[in-house]
Amino acid sequence: MANVSTLRFGAQTDEVTSLLRIVNMVRVGDAVTRPEIGRITGLGRGVVAQRVDRAVEMGFLEDAEYAPSSGGRAPRTLRFRAERGRIVVCALGGLHIHVGVTDLDGAILDEAHQAWDISRGPDETLRTATSMVDDLLARGDGTPVWGLVVGLPGPVDFETGRPVAPPIMPGWNDYDVRTVFERRYDAPVWVDNDVNLLAAAERSRRRDEAVDLIYCKVGTGIGAGLVSHGRLHRGANGAAGDMGHVRVPGAEQVCRCGKIGCLEAVAGGWALVRDAGAAIADGATGPLAEAVASGDTLTLEKITRAAGRGDALAISLVQASARQVGEAVAALVNMFNPGVIVVGGAVASTGELFLAEVRQRVYELSLPLATRDLAIKTSENDSREPLRGGVDLAKEQLFELSLPRWFAEGRPTVAAVHGAHG
Repeated sequence: MANVSTLRFGAQTDEVTSLLRIVNMVRVGDAVTRPEIGRITGLGRGVVAQRVDRAVEMGFLEDAEYAPSSGGRAPRTLRFRAERGRIVVCALGGLHIHVGVTDLDGAILDEAHQAWDISRGPDETLRTATSMVDDLLARGDGTPVWGLVVGLPGPVDFETGRPVAPPIMPGWNDYDVRTVFERRYDAPVWVDNDVNLLAAAERSRRRDEAVDLIYCKVGTGIGAGLVSHGRLHRGANGAAGDMGHVRVPGAEQVCRCGKIGCLEAVAGGWALVRDAGAAIADGATGPLAEAVASGDTLTLEKITRAAGRGDALAISLVQASARQVGEAVAALVNMFNPGVIVVGGAVASTGELFLAEVRQRVYELSLPLATRDLAIKTSENDSREPLRGGVDLAKEQLFELSLPRWFAEGRPTVAAVHGAHG
């Protein structure tokens, strides 16, 4: 049997390849008994036993309960030891920080949420975020962190973990977010756009489908996460899906990014607040206008709630946003040809009111072939979705992409997963 040293330096040997495959098969449930592993891999009984014993010795697998008998002696099942490590997800939004800790299977063990303005800058924001993570880990049992995922509300160069000119994040451009977390937690870190975390959460529900999917988030800002044949598509520099800053023909509104006529400046949540305020100042009436006149602060949440209660002004604003978003999504449909479009975010939380307009514009403006099998739906609207998506991303990176590089160590290390970087 190979020792750890042999495994480390002979990482492409048949033994290591089959060992990695067996661990992953048990982890995802493709095969959970030794006979099943033998049938799927074609390995002999003795070889399977040797590989399984090695995986047990290294701490990845362990024997569990007996499986139902098919005539002979009932085989013992195997289980992946998901309790050996922790995955941390830190989802930063424009106005909040949401952190969670899970096991290696993605079961959420603890979480915390705090209102926060991302424009306060990277130093203060990351101090607050890491303090929240520290508190969660301190409440745990000391199990080591195997990986962290950080979601940011702006474009991210995934290879370096650095934001790239994020419009609503002053001071964040090219900030080394990854290293802040790696040095603190001594574990590999992945930094991604927050919409990609939501797209990954939707992908995880369709893991066996190799899905082509667009997740369109319409909240304070607007962005899209693209999944191509089961893989997140980020583009050359992490800018793929940044539909919020596509130009709307004829629009003259100034966007937060400094350009004129961006989709976000016309249809984003902050634009709805702006337009609602202007309409009320011009004499618009109704429950929303009355609330503002009585001293209420106008917010996106109040607009969407008012739309759900039938306020005419709020409904008109939400529908106008949906029409513009639908036109932009239609262009993506023609180019990307997804099988599923998922619409989420605070504006889209109005449900069918928003979705009906998006559907109408997409089917009206897209090619018939591109929409023939297209499903358009709202998201789960679950506050834990960024955590689930972050865990899905971490598991993909740890077990599907980098496992051969760190397997012999028994747990992932920064050097093994990422190599040297600044």
